[in-house]
Amino acid sequence: MLAVKTIKRFISGTLSMAFITGVFSYGMTGEPAQYIQKYTDEIMALKKIPSVKAALGHIVKYDKKTIGDMVILNEIPAPPFKEQKRAEKLAEMFRNIGLSDVSIDKEGNVLARRAGTVRKHTIAIVAHLDTVFPEGTDVKVKIEGNKYTAPGIGDNSRGLAVILAVARSLQAAKINTDSDILFVGSVGEEGLGDLRGVKYLLRGDGPPIDSFIGVDGGKDNRLVYGAVGSYRYRVTFRGTGGHSWGAFGNVNPHHALGRAIDKMAVGGTDVYKTGPKVSISVGRIGGGTSINSIPFESWMEVDMRSGAVYKLDEMDAMFKKAIQNALEEENAARREGPALTVDVKNIGLRPAGRGDPNSPLVQRAMAALFSLGKEPDLSISSTDANIAISKGMPAITMSRGGINIASHSPQESWQNIDGHIAIQSILLTVLAESGVK
Repeated sequence: MLAVKTIKRFISGTLSMAFITGVFSYGMTGEPAQYIQKYTDEIMALKKIPSVKAALGHIVKYDKKTIGDMVILNEIPAPPFKEQKRAEKLAEMFRNIGLSDVSIDKEGNVLARRAGTVRKHTIAIVAHLDTVFPEGTDVKVKIEGNKYTAPGIGDNSRGLAVILAVARSLQAAKINTDSDILFVGSVGEEGLGDLRGVKYLLRGDGPPIDSFIGVDGGKDNRLVYGAVGSYRYRVTFRGTGGHSWGAFGNVNPHHALGRAIDKMAVGGTDVYKTGPKVSISVGRIGGGTSINSIPFESWMEVDMRSGAVYKLDEMDAMFKKAIQNALEEENAARREGPALTVDVKNIGLRPAGRGDPNSPLVQRAMAALFSLGKEPDLSISSTDANIAISKGMPAITMSRGGINIASHSPQESWQNIDGHIAIQSILLTVLAESGVK
């Protein structure tokens, strides 16, 4: 990792660009990415343009407005598959900023386009509307100093406020970009949403998009350039059921489920002990009617993940073998009655993919972060950018900034520690990718 004093010397101008060109950054993946001089030059030149200086200053000046937007949006519930009210509010906010080309598509995504002067290229900046929390969750924000506590406050109400702040700064500074900029509030990023919003956005006959920047999660120096893919299944064992005493001897779906989970836990170690990281987890289980009944069905939801497709496929093969063996063993153990059946249903597919850390978009984001005193931490993750990365599109996910604690829990909080830096880094990356008149 680069030393903090090295960054400070670069910012102050006492460190030459020639030196920076030879520096390598190692992120969570351990993969080196060289800082290429032309991109650091590009960012530093951008920061000298008066209108860009004004936009960067506007982000700091209107920090409270950005936080206010975050609070307003958070207090509009957006449970899975029910993001409409929050989408309508976000669309209204974009119109109030001064964007006229604002709409909500058939899947529920908010699209707000800011036209460029050349219009040969479109950059999408995407933050998701939905939360993991069910309908009825109290989403009222509690404020203590610069700490904001509420379910979903960071993930991803803050992300939505960030893309609004980028749009507002462009409007206030009257910056003319070469490319179109498409601000998107996406649906279905969390849970069983299965990235449905971005899958629809990037469909074959969807709006033209050439570069993709997601806004979601992590420390303000986090830069996601690769996609952690996931396979998700709902497995249901079914039998005849019956009384726990009177029908004893019939096959028991819960027992089969237990056998399957045990086999997955043991078999999984053989898959993940070598090669790239891969995981498997049983996230939810259910079934049965009462303590004194043999259940007629037993189900579980399974999530497996990796940044390498072949490791996902290895885990997937192990998982399916475990299910089949559990079914056969439970049926072989029955004393009477019909055999169990099992249904394995795919309920989610997020493609894996590895971007190029030396590509222009990644390099521009790295240079933007570095110019603001942040050492980029390259990583792979599962975000809206998965779809774009899997299609070979230049795509990254950048941080929403601040300090997010206990994400996905009722105690989730977001603290405004230098929250403006993430917004400025996104703005600079967008402007470098687009070009400025």
